[in-house]
Amino acid sequence: MYRGDHRSAKMEKQKQQPAEKESEAGGVVRYRGWKSMPYVIGNETFEKLGTIGTTANLVVYLTTVYHLRSVHAATLLNFFSGTTNLAPVLGAFLSDTFLGRYTTIAAASIASFLGMLLLTLTAAIPSLHPPPCTSASACQPPTHSQLAALLASFAFLVIGAAGIRPCNLAFGADQFDPSTDSGRRGIASFFNWYYFTFTVAMMLSATIIIYLQSNVSWALGLAVPAALMALSCALFFLGTRLYVRVRPEGSPFTSFARVLLAAVRNRRAPAPASPDDLFDPPHQSNLVAKIAYTDQFRCLDKAALVTTPPTATPCTVQQVEEVKCLARVIPVWSAAIVYFIVITHLGTYVVFQALQMDRRLGRSGFEVPAGSMVVFNMMALTVWIPVYDRVVVPALRRLTGREGGITQLQRIGVGLVMSVATMLVAAAVEQRRRRVGAAMSFFWLVPQQVVAGMSEAFAAIGQTELYYKQFPENMRSVAGALFFLGIAVASYASGFMVAAVHRTTGWLAQDLDDGRLDLFYLMVAAIAAVNVGYFFICARWYRFKNTSYSISMDDVELPDYQGSSNTIASSKV
Repeated sequence: MYRGDHRSAKMEKQKQQPAEKESEAGGVVRYRGWKSMPYVIGNETFEKLGTIGTTANLVVYLTTVYHLRSVHAATLLNFFSGTTNLAPVLGAFLSDTFLGRYTTIAAASIASFLGMLLLTLTAAIPSLHPPPCTSASACQPPTHSQLAALLASFAFLVIGAAGIRPCNLAFGADQFDPSTDSGRRGIASFFNWYYFTFTVAMMLSATIIIYLQSNVSWALGLAVPAALMALSCALFFLGTRLYVRVRPEGSPFTSFARVLLAAVRNRRAPAPASPDDLFDPPHQSNLVAKIAYTDQFRCLDKAALVTTPPTATPCTVQQVEEVKCLARVIPVWSAAIVYFIVITHLGTYVVFQALQMDRRLGRSGFEVPAGSMVVFNMMALTVWIPVYDRVVVPALRRLTGREGGITQLQRIGVGLVMSVATMLVAAAVEQRRRRVGAAMSFFWLVPQQVVAGMSEAFAAIGQTELYYKQFPENMRSVAGALFFLGIAVASYASGFMVAAVHRTTGWLAQDLDDGRLDLFYLMVAAIAAVNVGYFFICARWYRFKNTSYSISMDDVELPDYQGSSNTIASSKV
């Protein structure tokens, strides 16, 4: 333990050299920050190019190559999509409890590559898919062995998603020093650029790769994503010597369960008069920062109550506060689910709108695919994120004094308000389409897509940053999984909502001219507006966690820059 002037000198040295820390053993620990980002972001970009390029057009592959009926293909893909969004919860648990993020990403990247390679083989090898149809009514269904090969490729892709989705973002943020101003600014900027590369990958997948699959050959169109995934694996392993690797400390859920059980056991005990009556021993963890006491969820404080006579070892204040962190995030997360429901509906029905509009580009005769409308969302994101990160954030930082310019909750709130505007614009455009008919240009759909993309730049990125920063450090992979879990719940809820509206109204007809999609959009806008009010209540009630970081590196494994790896010993300030 450093004391007196030596401690002050040490802290001053950290301010001057934010990228380095010294251990008591004399070794120098370096957070490489942006120097490791080409490998981290490169891995993520090519992984997204591979997986999105593989899955974006799967419904066409299943119906045209495997001859599945559309309803069966849709059911299979819905199950596959839901599973890939739920699997990260399990992957995050294994990462935070046993494996660590580096090992989890490494294994998941290899699994994704194997899944894409196997899927490519189902298209390239004739025996792995049914023969072409001899006529419209004479299509041979796939055999059991052909379906087994297809499902095996899906299984590998699910394993890959389970490890990569929750861990990649947190692993990238691990490369920055959270105890310095420059490190915290780097983390905030990393979230923006991470999402920027994600949207670029989606845009390329929705255009070039889908074109190869639809107009050249399925074998080539699936081989390109597989090759990109191989490049993703190579980039990730090339950066191994630069990475900071945080070791897991065991399951946080065990601690959570212990707090809840202790709070129930002591529910009849009198409430503590002050925090001084709670069990708060010296903080021992080398990974999780000490969290200051908060007076929310005071019923949980009884878990740390020292009873007389003692009935069991009480939980610590730190353990109770970690549970409170999770409890505070849940209401915000529920508001985010409604946001994703709004965006899901728009993404589905904009395709149907485009199908009944003029999609020709000038006099060239080229017709824009209806499924490519999502590109305008991505273009808005791609243009806005660098502007926001390099221009807007520094300007806001000078006004507010905050590292990110505004808080994560304020950023999410802006995105939620813009989601209401998105649906109002979509309703107005649909009303015009009904009046004008098929002669109306598809460019009228661009404004709603641009506003939707802008709302995602605020709401989605704000969520990922909030979850990462507000969850305990030993649950940051779970924080990443929470984002995708929200998307999964929104997908299922959207399906139930569409079925209910279709059953009770005539708004969602097969032919949009026979329905009232504009009224459906207005209904969704009203739901989004109520959600904004609910979110503002949650945000006003929310309290950000207050932590104190120690410079303790027992659980951080770094490279030895002289050529051999070592584990840096503990040093605390």
